[in-house]
This record gives sequence, structure tokens and C-alpha cells, in this order.
Amino acid sequence: MSCDRLPEPPYYAVIFSSRCTPGDEAGYAAMAERMAGLAKEQPGYLGAESARDADGFGITVSYWRDEASIRAWKRHAEHAEAQAGGRALWYEAYGLRVARVERAYDFEQADDAAQAAASGA
Repeated sequence: MSCDRLPEPPYYAVIFSSRCTPGDEAGYAAMAERMAGLAKEQPGYLGAESARDADGFGITVSYWRDEASIRAWKRHAEHAEAQAGGRALWYEAYGLRVARVERAYDFEQADDAAQAAASGA
């Protein structure tokens, strides 16, 4: 499932995978929500997708227009504060990768009404 409508490639993906420490789920959720909202305000931000399982493993992929936008987000003061908090309080481990997206494909199943109309039912 795709997040927001993304432009035609090329653009960049920042892939953040993490394993959370147990406890303080509310504090982590509040920080993650704040960072998601703040990222949306940044120049060059295109969208994001995120998932986390019951054991605390999660992946967030954020999409950016260019590497300069990614560097600016990394240096953002409030984001840097959240990164330090994550290392001290919320993350058991994490990894981050930056990739250039060269091609992108999406599929979305049409809803039942649209399928029925398309099939002449």
C-alpha cells in the first residue's frame, strides 16, 4: 500500500527500522506522532509509510525530494532531540538506510462497486 501520492522517480527513501524497548509506549507514541507531523512541514518531504509489530519491531520509510532535504531533516533541532531521546529511552536497536528510488509501481484493488461497474454487473 502506498502512502501519499508520490511524484515520478527519482526521489529518495529513508528506511528506519527499529526495535523498541518495553515500557513507555505512550511516550514513544507521542514522540513518533510529533516527529511525523514535523516531518510533513519540512521542505522536500513527500510522504511516509510505517508499521510496527506487537514485539516492538517497526519500519518507517519516509520519502524525500533530494539528499539535501534529508540532511536538513537530520539536523533539525527538535528531530535531533528526539533522536537522542530514542537512543536513551525507546530504542533497543535501530538501523537507517538511505536509497534513491529509480522506479516505483503501485497496485490498488478497486472497491466492490467499481469492480461491479467495470464488469457490467
